[in-house]
Amino acid sequence: MSVWLIQHRAALAGVLRHFARTPFASLLTALVIGVALSLPAGLYSLLVNIQGLANHAQGEPLITVVLTATANAEAINDLQAKLRKREDIAEFTFIPRDQALQELNRSAGVGDVTAGLDKNPLPDVITVRPASTDAPAITKLGEELRKLPKVETVLLDEAWVKRLHAMLQLGREGVTLLAVLLGFALVVIIGNTIRLQILSQREEIEVSSLIGATDAFVRRPFLYHGAIQGGAGGAIAWLVVAGAFRLLNDAITRLAALYDLNFQLALPATPDILALLLFATVLGWMGAYLAVGRHLREIFS
Repeated sequence: MSVWLIQHRAALAGVLRHFARTPFASLLTALVIGVALSLPAGLYSLLVNIQGLANHAQGEPLITVVLTATANAEAINDLQAKLRKREDIAEFTFIPRDQALQELNRSAGVGDVTAGLDKNPLPDVITVRPASTDAPAITKLGEELRKLPKVETVLLDEAWVKRLHAMLQLGREGVTLLAVLLGFALVVIIGNTIRLQILSQREEIEVSSLIGATDAFVRRPFLYHGAIQGGAGGAIAWLVVAGAFRLLNDAITRLAALYDLNFQLALPATPDILALLLFATVLGWMGAYLAVGRHLREIFS
């Protein structure tokens, strides 16, 4: 085994022994890191779940083509023939005004009101299912359908989905900003922990330097200490998020059932968990690196 690997193994073993000697302090620092990271991690996971719910709610987008009152049977047949030739339309359904009135009476329970009307106020309608679910393609199709003869208006039902996705994008940017701010705070916390450890080992560091220890040799255990502490904090953050989701799922399931939805908060996927652990580990290493560099310069100056 090379000297480099032996030195790294010795440094790692020394850090683990330090954790074993001070379990309460080490656990307390990891808990602080974990609780702080659980906030952006939980918000991110919540946004991922809402994104999935939005995609499910969106389903297959439909375009409602409302025909003019002067559209006769011949004009409607010509319009349907034009729609059949379009490759950007998967299928369409013609709903006569009489059928629409009957469905309105059955669904809304307003039969007594509509029974007193002299004539049917509803227009003929064609519902169109686009071949593509891409929002720009749907918008373009809607604009082209508006130009067809005997078309009074075209209604696109994806506007609320666009607003929801815009809010989710704002939420993702907010979570990113929060993660950056908390990450900076955690670097300071870990750096302060490493500073206290350096001060407690000041004499040992000075003696090691006198007998020829390099800066890399002196830095190595502190960097391992910060990285391990950060990684432990990331693991605790994932446990906090998982526990919170499990506690909330019963209430969310009951609420979703009232809206005829089958929805539960899903735990973060494996790539997201690994990203959280890596992010926390890097934060720990960075805090240790900055603290070691500054305080070693003070010791040897």
